[in-house]
Amino acid sequence: MPNTPKQRIFFVDDEPKIRELVGETLKKAGFRVSCFAGATDCLEQLRTDKCDLLITDVKLPGISGIELLAEAKRFFPSLSVVVITGYGDIPMAVRAMKAGAADFIEKPLEKYALLSAVKYALKPITSTDSLLRKGLTRAEMRVLRLILDGKSNKEAARMLKRSQATIEVHRKHIMHKLGVHNIVDLVKKATSMELTDPPPDK
Repeated sequence: MPNTPKQRIFFVDDEPKIRELVGETLKKAGFRVSCFAGATDCLEQLRTDKCDLLITDVKLPGISGIELLAEAKRFFPSLSVVVITGYGDIPMAVRAMKAGAADFIEKPLEKYALLSAVKYALKPITSTDSLLRKGLTRAEMRVLRLILDGKSNKEAARMLKRSQATIEVHRKHIMHKLGVHNIVDLVKKATSMELTDPPPDK
């Protein structure tokens, strides 16, 4: 996948095997990667070293991933953060989205889902895109496009290699951010706005 070699990712997970696997996957994709076992070490590094993307597990010893997200955003408001959640942690994922996460992915981590989330989290925002100015994340934009194509939550989940629960969370966030309460109003509102971002990967 195309990327800028200088792009740097900080990855936080307390499981050594996951750090090793994810670190290797991201390095092979052309990124510079720094892995941390906990939030404290990551925050210390952030104070002296810049990264382009932070990926963190929600459940960490000591400072949680949500707290790390909030603290990182406090110092670097524009920093993209992707949160990893375990099975059944959807309510935690919702908290992460409200705290400013660009996206979330579920364990067990799949290579395609991980690299897809990374790609879109690092994608430059198009200033003319009125939907992005409404606060939609790149992940939500991908889901919205599939909704406008008439895809069900199940179909969108299959196409984006995510769980159906993940798609449902994004769909609720999209409707809330656009101030609509049903799918008909959502389609009307979205089609009246600019969609300059490219369509999702198939």
